[in-house]
Amino acid sequence: MSSMHQVDGHTLTLLHNGGEYFPRLISAMDGAVHSVYLEAYIFAADASGRIISDALQHAARRGVKTHLLLDGFGCAELPPAWVDELRAAGVEVLWFRPEIARFKLRRHRLRRLHRKLAVVDGRIAFVGGINIIDDAPGNGLAAPRMDYAVEVRGDTVACIHAAMRRLWLLISWTNFRRRREHARFQFAPAASQEIFFLLCDNLRHRRDIELAYLKAIADARREIIIANAYFLPGRRFRRALLDAARRGVRVVLLLQGQVEYRLQHYAMLALYDELLGAGVEIHEYHASFLHAKVAVVDGCWATVGSSNIDPFSLWLGREANLVVRDAGFAESLRASLLQEMEQGAHPVAHAAWRKQGVWMHLLARASYAAVLFLTSVFGYARGREGDI
Repeated sequence: MSSMHQVDGHTLTLLHNGGEYFPRLISAMDGAVHSVYLEAYIFAADASGRIISDALQHAARRGVKTHLLLDGFGCAELPPAWVDELRAAGVEVLWFRPEIARFKLRRHRLRRLHRKLAVVDGRIAFVGGINIIDDAPGNGLAAPRMDYAVEVRGDTVACIHAAMRRLWLLISWTNFRRRREHARFQFAPAASQEIFFLLCDNLRHRRDIELAYLKAIADARREIIIANAYFLPGRRFRRALLDAARRGVRVVLLLQGQVEYRLQHYAMLALYDELLGAGVEIHEYHASFLHAKVAVVDGCWATVGSSNIDPFSLWLGREANLVVRDAGFAESLRASLLQEMEQGAHPVAHAAWRKQGVWMHLLARASYAAVLFLTSVFGYARGREGDI
């Protein structure tokens, strides 16, 4: 169930899965007067994609300036007819790094627009990890994908709006549009002491999300709960978790139990022995696909967003997370995570994991090495301001 919280002059609504997120997003777009900005990593041509597309078109036909930014890889299967239909209704559609040769490995191929953001009229924002794709059971799903988003109302919306406008104008500029508008654009300042909108953009904000996690972990005294779809932290992050466990903090990881992408899944298993050996609890989610990227620390710090804790997100992707320092919000997310663990996950015992066959351990190590190779050789490159 969604939960509403008043935090530092803001109204935050925690939304669980697409079943809660999509109706709120559509309601906001149906009430739009001036503008809609929506960014999507995946925009599927299914029932959920249809209702979001219809809401965008209705807004555009009312005279609302409607902007849709699609990732060129994640949305590559969206039929051209859908894009034509959106544009015919007045929706402005741009592509972030459109895929030209899908089967060629290029240096910047892995630098994607992975954030999931929306802002309506500069007053309502949505931040989270939920893609625009059918979430109901069926088509291979036994239950909805486990994921979260936050509806934000308050001054921080200006920061989110500014970030979305800036990227939109940057991409427009690279397509020889709106050069003057891009040159005039300025960021909005941060507006809250308890709510922080964090970006990962491979430039000035390359490590903001990771550093926020590291500080929260270092400050933890009782409990750390992290739910992450693709969990492949670097040495510094792993060391922080291990140090927390050694000083008596309960460290709980809720990770993907079903195999969705084999390489990432088996690479993640390479970390199990070290983590379990230090007393870190690992729970594998099997009820459906786990797509969440959230965490709660000491019941008073929480984050919800698009960033996985892996090289693809922390080094390469454009990501966005909301950090909230509020006991009510954090406890609401914590309660949801504990319920998901109880009903849909299985704990991993260290002794049982060590008894896995030698081939499983070799596969995990080889997959981990392959992920590092891909991100370092084909993806990792320090960008410039115009590198999108």
